[in-house]
Amino acid sequence: MKQIIAMGGGGFSMEPDNHLLDTYVLEQASVHIPKICFLPTASGDAEGYIERFYNFFEDQPCVPNHFSLFKPATRDVRGFLLEQDIIYVGGGNTKNMLALWREWGLDNILREAWERDIILAGLSAGAICWFEQGLTDSYGGVFEPIDCLGLLKGSGCPHYDGETKRRRDYHKLIESGQLLEGYALDDGAAIHFVGNSIKQVISSRPHANARYVHMQRGQISEKTLSMEFLGE
Repeated sequence: MKQIIAMGGGGFSMEPDNHLLDTYVLEQASVHIPKICFLPTASGDAEGYIERFYNFFEDQPCVPNHFSLFKPATRDVRGFLLEQDIIYVGGGNTKNMLALWREWGLDNILREAWERDIILAGLSAGAICWFEQGLTDSYGGVFEPIDCLGLLKGSGCPHYDGETKRRRDYHKLIESGQLLEGYALDDGAAIHFVGNSIKQVISSRPHANARYVHMQRGQISEKTLSMEFLGE
């Protein structure tokens, strides 16, 4: 079962006291104690980010590890990643992350992992990277389209409620045809895909939403997706 869990924002790095999304990711594994690997490439493999990952996941029923492209633990990148049950991608600079992935061949390895039913998950850059395109500010100052891995059809936009200009620019770029129609995710909202179909839309915050943004009769339109709040 090819699974991707794309989070607009949240998880251990943005909601240290709210573990609902990360717990959900772990619960999707087919094994009782899954091996979960963090890819912090988009942050430049920031040590503090890696430390926050371990601070949460070391206390959970899993085997956490990470892979740094700046300090690789092994030459066998493919073998290391394909041994995982979950690969979790952090946020940061999407452009730099994708450039490094392609240089190291991780774009092909991650596709193979997906095809082998290893769960792929992530937030922000780690969410939009799975789509054909994403909305990014990686180039500096403005939001622009970026070509991504193409495992999921359409485009992705994170932090939809957290940064007001994102919504405006996402609309403009879809209207102009520079971006494909796609999914806009608030912080705390996530979409769980199986293949290219939506299995579930979930949130760690009561009012977080996910939307499908598309053209309808020549105008931009937003369809709010049915959401399940993971809390009580």
